Amino acid sequence: MSIEPASAVPVLLLSVRDEYAGRRWAPPGRHWPAQPSAVGGLDLVAGGTWLAVEPGGAGTPGPVAACLLNGFGTPAPAEGRLSRGELPLLAVRGGRIDERDLDRYDPFHLVVLRPAGAHVLSWGGSGGRLVGTELPAGLSVILNDGPEGLAESRTTSERIRTLMAARAAHFRARFAAEPRPEPRPGAATAEQAWGGWLPIVTGDGLALDDSAALVQRREFGDGRLWGSSSISLLALGGGGVRYDFAAAPVEPGGRADWRRVEP
Repeated sequence: MSIEPASAVPVLLLSVRDEYAGRRWAPPGRHWPAQPSAVGGLDLVAGGTWLAVEPGGAGTPGPVAACLLNGFGTPAPAEGRLSRGELPLLAVRGGRIDERDLDRYDPFHLVVLRPAGAHVLSWGGSGGRLVGTELPAGLSVILNDGPEGLAESRTTSERIRTLMAARAAHFRARFAAEPRPEPRPGAATAEQAWGGWLPIVTGDGLALDDSAALVQRREFGDGRLWGSSSISLLALGGGGVRYDFAAAPVEPGGRADWRRVEP
């Protein structure tokens, strides 16, 4: 996440979706008849999304987006559990997350973005509290352990904590070293829009099992494959929304097949 209030495009988001390989999904589109202007990828298991965008328009306050990350903490009881994938859709239509029965949701972090800035809502699970964090200007990293890895409820796994820290340290330095792009809605290609950030976004040449890998593929010993299924790039500014999407993983040295999403 990059926030530069003085920029023509003040809010930039890179979102890498990590999930078990067998979970089926569809690429971004208008998948929800009850919310026809919302755009996002579709989780074909539960019907929600990990990233939703409302483009705004005449008579609206402007574009808004919401990105979901799983959190750590106390899971919701199996009976009555709700899908976290409905939360980005609720957020972009102006719904109040704090008015939901949050005990019915597993832990999460929800990043809500507008051209004026971004904040994160963090929920550590049943019996906990919803914590809001306003993101400062500059680069921010939001992990499954929350903004900068400092959520009240965090992983107890030393291995997972080490992987997240390695990823954050490597890519914060890499993005900081490159000129910040100003992606405009009218740019013809992702390369033109995102400039020197694009090779970093697609993995920076790291192997998929590298400890710092942003685009990753791993086995955690339960017989299932875990890894990155897609990459989303989002830019919000006065000119509207720029949304580029690619399926993952991208092998080191390979090229992502970027698709411009029309919000």
